[in-house]
Amino acid sequence: METTQGNIMIAMKLLGALGLLIFGMRMMSDALQKMAGPQLRHILGRMTTNRLTGMLTGTFVTCAVQSSSATTVMTVSFVSAGLLTLAQAISVIMGANIGTTLTAWIMSLGYNVDLTNFVFPAFAVGMTLIYRKRHRYAGDFLFGIAFMFLSLVMLSTAGKEMDLEHNEDVVSFFASFDTGSYLTILAFLAIGTVITCIVQSSAAVMAITILLCSTGVLPIYLGIALVMGENIGTTATANLAALGAGTEARRAALAHLLFNVFGVIWVLCVFYPFVNMVCSIVGYDPAQAGQTDRLPVVLAMFHTCFNVANTSLLIGLVPQMERVVCWLLPMKEQPQLEQLHLQYIESGLIQTPEIAILQAQKETAQFGARTQRMFGMTCQLLDETEDKTFTQLFRQVEHQEDLTDQTELEIARYLEQVSDRHLSDESKEKIRQMLREISELESIGDSCYHMARTMNRLQESGKSLQKLQTEHLKAMMNLCDDALTQMNIALSSPREEYDINESFRAENEINLMRQRLKADNLRAVDDKQYDYALGTIFGDLINECEKLGDYVINVVEARFGKKVVSLQPKWNKKEYL
Repeated sequence: METTQGNIMIAMKLLGALGLLIFGMRMMSDALQKMAGPQLRHILGRMTTNRLTGMLTGTFVTCAVQSSSATTVMTVSFVSAGLLTLAQAISVIMGANIGTTLTAWIMSLGYNVDLTNFVFPAFAVGMTLIYRKRHRYAGDFLFGIAFMFLSLVMLSTAGKEMDLEHNEDVVSFFASFDTGSYLTILAFLAIGTVITCIVQSSAAVMAITILLCSTGVLPIYLGIALVMGENIGTTATANLAALGAGTEARRAALAHLLFNVFGVIWVLCVFYPFVNMVCSIVGYDPAQAGQTDRLPVVLAMFHTCFNVANTSLLIGLVPQMERVVCWLLPMKEQPQLEQLHLQYIESGLIQTPEIAILQAQKETAQFGARTQRMFGMTCQLLDETEDKTFTQLFRQVEHQEDLTDQTELEIARYLEQVSDRHLSDESKEKIRQMLREISELESIGDSCYHMARTMNRLQESGKSLQKLQTEHLKAMMNLCDDALTQMNIALSSPREEYDINESFRAENEINLMRQRLKADNLRAVDDKQYDYALGTIFGDLINECEKLGDYVINVVEARFGKKVVSLQPKWNKKEYL
């Protein structure tokens, strides 16, 4: 009875230590991403000019965040957001596989060095930093690494308490497997893959493998087979995250899977010589009993040698890998009738606020481009005289108005999901700015639709604007189009690179022309150059153009996060502080 209770307690300690390990690594990774989110984003976005720099970038980022899954999902998100090409993403993923080997070395350290002396000071310092808001992420990082080291101490202790090397049933069970048989190696490889897919943490499975090998019950060949399975199983995270994403994102996740599968295949072809070579580097003889203290180092060394060798073989074949994944996942044909499809936002890929906000910014820029295309359709109505063509074009503007409404709701819904996360003050401000941007962009769509309805009313009445009115209205619309162009440059450019004065010049010109045309319109009606009804329609169109200009400047203002000073306030009715 006591033996049974003791085994249950040891099993609970083992499960608790594994849970603490996963939690600690997740906490440490999240804290690092929050501390260095913008920097990591810029590193991934800019330091991938060629395959080598992309690989080194992936290695560096994964070593920093201690999670290849986080780096890979981040990379897949960047591909979805259009910040990285597929070829760049593949090289980053290769580097991520090298960077994740640091985790195995840390774990092997935990079985050879007493980490207890580090754990408790880390908790004390981390607690102090957490209560200081400025350094709370640094405190979270220290807590995460302390939890990770504590779990390694607990795993080592639980392994000693289990005393597996003296448990005849366990020893005979593992001894029953023929380590010289490829079928056995394949079976353990499959077990490692399945367990990692289920647990969604290669670190946890690596910890179990190191624990079993360090007790001497699991032969090194079988332990290495489990490690190879973990390399395949860890790709499940990115592939699951990319399921609801676009084709490019799914291609990047598939490339990660193919990379690891290819590595496992060629290592299996030279399995025993390769493992023996790694053992000789560490100074371990697989044929000799004992030396269990070196087994964690052997596993860490194999993990490193495997990923470095695999990357060295495939780094020159990135274009070929790109062609293979493009062939396996061809781009779907787009339907002829335009439907709402958000290009950059994929709700299944929300991993860190930085990435999510970046995706929303890219989608907002796309929204701005859509409103300008809609305005272009509205301008075409002015020159269209054939009833059938006019009606078709008007229906397209109506459809675009529906799409702008849907786009606003979808982006707002996505930002609401992001706002549920733990955000910095800067991230909260960015979300508030984007919510205002999409609201004003939707108003631009409304203005275009109102102009189209006014033109449709004029078409149905059988009347038409006079030549001079048409020329004036086209000039006004050209100014509005220029304003929209400046707005879209502001939405898609870094804020420090955009000259806000360009947007105000465009808006001031719209306001000035509106005042002049309004006065001219009143004089023309008084002089009986055209009737009052035609003058009213013309005035409505001019006023709607001026409203559109106001919405445009509101978008630019929201983009800059503050009110800015107009160049010529005498032309503008608004006050900018």
